[in-house]
Amino acid sequence: MRRRYHFRRSRAGRIVALLLLCAAMMSGCSRGGGETVINAEAQSEESEDKVRIGISFDSFVIERWLRDRDVFTATAQSLGAEVNVQNANGDIDEQISQIEYLIDKKMDVITIIAIDGEALNSVVKKARQNGIRIVCYDRLIRNAGTDLYISFDNRMVGTLMGQALADSLPDGGRIFQIQGSSSDYNVALVREGFEEALEGTGIEIAYSTFCDNWLAELAFDAVEEGLGQCSGKVDGIMCGNDDLAGQAIRALAENKMAGGVPVVAQDAELSACQRIVEGTQTMTVYKSVDKEASAAARLAVALARGEDITSEDSAIPVTQTMNDGSADVPYYPLEPAAVTKENMDDVIIDGGFHQREDVYLNID
Repeated sequence: MRRRYHFRRSRAGRIVALLLLCAAMMSGCSRGGGETVINAEAQSEESEDKVRIGISFDSFVIERWLRDRDVFTATAQSLGAEVNVQNANGDIDEQISQIEYLIDKKMDVITIIAIDGEALNSVVKKARQNGIRIVCYDRLIRNAGTDLYISFDNRMVGTLMGQALADSLPDGGRIFQIQGSSSDYNVALVREGFEEALEGTGIEIAYSTFCDNWLAELAFDAVEEGLGQCSGKVDGIMCGNDDLAGQAIRALAENKMAGGVPVVAQDAELSACQRIVEGTQTMTVYKSVDKEASAAARLAVALARGEDITSEDSAIPVTQTMNDGSADVPYYPLEPAAVTKENMDDVIIDGGFHQREDVYLNID
């Protein structure tokens, strides 16, 4: 009997131990499962709290916008933001539709490279009514009371172009003014700086036109038309950007005038830098895309997080304003630089904007 009792007690003990083990395992599974659920909830909350930035580009026809996109996106992502990139391909209706899409996606900030600074007024106001902050990138959106305008000092861009032509034409002369899109507010600012720089130089603007939507092909037609109106003579050409300059120089080449007529523009595109060292373009205005895109991304993230970017304590204090026609918009200007054959190495190559072998590709 004693032995039988011992067997039962031992067997019962094993059963109890087994039950305790299972209970412990179940408890562990339950705790582990609870942690998984909590982690999933934390990840969901983290996703919901993550800054969401939309960016709508005019198009990627102009070389520099691809670089802007890459730097802006990389900088914003390094700060923990998600970036939704849209490309309107130069179609204003498409850009409006894309901004409405970004509104529906509940972006915290929408950064816009405007095709038409007037046509986006209504959709921008709609975004702001939905609590979305708006950054005007490189081009001001008029009468919209946006949260930030970041660009290079466009009047200075025009001034540098005017000074370069004045230096190339010390005795004055007749020039063509081939501007960008008439709907781009920056074009007006560049023109103001350019024409101020020409005052008292004896240089006359004999022909002036716009290239709608910044279509480069229109610059070729403009040079041909200008030459027709001016008896085949021109002493210098101002172009709204390097894309336009490329087509203007092509027209000059077909008239056997390339290299003999100073041409100035802006953006420091690789093709323009090549033309400068080759001698067919006189000057371009360099605007550090990396600086602009990086600063814009940092300011967009700050706005999304509710920071006061106009405060002295801000990581990038915005201390100036630009009137958009209805309100004073916080304005962060960057300084451009003139690039010629003489300082190409110092500004462009040593600065890492383009590689030496690329700039001098066609030079023996």
